[in-house]
Amino acid sequence: MNEALKPDEVTQRSLPAPVEAAPKRRRGLLARIAIVAALAATAVFAWQKIEHGEPSTKESEASGRRTQPPQTVRVAPVTLGDMPLTIDALGTVTPFETVTIRTQIAGTLQTVGFTEGQIVKAGDFIAQIDPRPYEAALAQAQGQLAKDTALLGQAQSDLARYQQLAKQDSIAQQQVADQAALVAQDKAAIAADQAMVKTAELNVGYTHIVSPVTGRVGLRLVDPGNYLQPSDATGIVVITQIDPISVVFTTPEDNLPRIAARLNSGAKLPVTVLDRDNVHSLAAGTLTTYDSQIDVTTGTIKMRATFANPDGVLFPQQFVNVRLLVDTMTGATLAPNPAIQLGASGNFVYVLNDDSTVSKRDVVTGPGNGKLTVVASGLKAGDKVVIDGVDRLRDGAKVMVVDGAASPGAQAATGEGQGGGPAGDRGGSVYGNGQGHRHRHDQTGAGEGSPAPDAAAAAGQTPPAGEAAKVGPTGGASTEPAVPTAATAQHPGTSGGSTQGAAQ
Repeated sequence: MNEALKPDEVTQRSLPAPVEAAPKRRRGLLARIAIVAALAATAVFAWQKIEHGEPSTKESEASGRRTQPPQTVRVAPVTLGDMPLTIDALGTVTPFETVTIRTQIAGTLQTVGFTEGQIVKAGDFIAQIDPRPYEAALAQAQGQLAKDTALLGQAQSDLARYQQLAKQDSIAQQQVADQAALVAQDKAAIAADQAMVKTAELNVGYTHIVSPVTGRVGLRLVDPGNYLQPSDATGIVVITQIDPISVVFTTPEDNLPRIAARLNSGAKLPVTVLDRDNVHSLAAGTLTTYDSQIDVTTGTIKMRATFANPDGVLFPQQFVNVRLLVDTMTGATLAPNPAIQLGASGNFVYVLNDDSTVSKRDVVTGPGNGKLTVVASGLKAGDKVVIDGVDRLRDGAKVMVVDGAASPGAQAATGEGQGGGPAGDRGGSVYGNGQGHRHRHDQTGAGEGSPAPDAAAAAGQTPPAGEAAKVGPTGGASTEPAVPTAATAQHPGTSGGSTQGAAQ
């Protein structure tokens, strides 16, 4: 057991066998290198596939726009015509004369001579006050006048005799002078009596009340039998002139110079009164005058227009819409209001070109009405501008012009179900009725009713020209790199497959 070992044998037994460990390390290193190479190759392959076979989102959207069908629009021509320059305002019907009938003497109201609401003329009987007290006063004044007249005659006769006697120096001159003074007193008394008679006659006349104007009688404010006094605030009745009648309205002070210049030149400015809905015309008249001062609180000035109102269409204190025609622009360039669009740089329109494209054109607008607008610059007569379907247009876009609103059949013919494109994804456009929200898109975005390229290939049919470029690698219809549309870029899970779906 304690045999001696040789040194060489001890060394050989203590060291491990190097021949067996080296191959294992080499195999592990080779395996790691292979894995790294495989990953690198996969990354390079994927990068090349994305770089050459998968266009960017912007390219896909551009491709979708290029394949988008023309926008359906309606156009209207730009014309030459007259544009009336009008001022719209809110006015009040104001009668020229409004009279409250009141008694001028105290007395009992005996009778009324009118019916509420009737039209009376100037001088027509309205009411009767008890005249008996005033008739008695008139008789008394007339009696006093007769008495003083008789006294005057006697005094004048005595004066004549005294003057004859004074010539014969048979009477004192003082007595003649006293008699002359008495005659003068009697004359003054007669003048006073005559005034009393006239006053009494006037009071008697006041008991019989007549209409001072021609107009419409209002509601009766007092009944017969009541004792009336001049201090009564209500009066008996109100009479308002109806024909002619005026309308008072206000307009900003900035309009005054132009209106005043027209009136001073002798022009008659037509004024039209419309109802509260501003739809139906009630009456037509002319501007008469304007106020002498501007209201500093509102910066407006009052104006009055006169209207013939034989049928009573305009009623006192009625609120109406007023349209004043100040002037008329003749030979103006007129464009439909729907064609005028407002952008960041101002107003613009889309003009139809001869090649069925549209051009964006900036315009300078002027006054307008409910249908047309004056275009000061940017358009000429004969240009055709887009009035419907401008929401999706851009400069240079291709359009298809229709005479009226596109029907469902026309929409189907011009691109129903183009849901694979941008228009379909946003609910449809004029030429596509939004089928993209309800139907599954195929590879080409053709929509419902169009067979998928794979189905066409399975049926032995040749796809239309250009379809091979849209079919993805899984379709097997082309060896060329697939160029998907915007629809396939947005919907990678559609039937037929897409390059993005294949990459995933």
